[in-house]
Amino acid sequence: MALPPYLRSQPDGVFLSVKVQPRASRNDVGGLHGSELKVAVTAPPVDSAANQAVVELIAEILGLPRRAVTLVRGQTSRHKILRLDGLTAEEAAAKITLPKR
Repeated sequence: MALPPYLRSQPDGVFLSVKVQPRASRNDVGGLHGSELKVAVTAPPVDSAANQAVVELIAEILGLPRRAVTLVRGQTSRHKILRLDGLTAEEAAAKITLPKR
């Protein structure tokens, strides 16, 4: 199975590329945006609230503890890279369900 473009398997973990939409009406995964996973969160982009919300949402979707999801890059950007510990890229791909078009 080919990995989706938003997942990369590296020796030090699995990396997930996301594009964040803060101040959305609800927390949700919204599909693809180029080679990134589009993630909407209700939190505003103030005082890392949106970053925290993204980490919590991804951890919940993947069934991981909060500490297994780490924001690696993009603290002040909408384009972020998260490191996922405790599962393979294939397992992550199977757990992330994109909306049907």
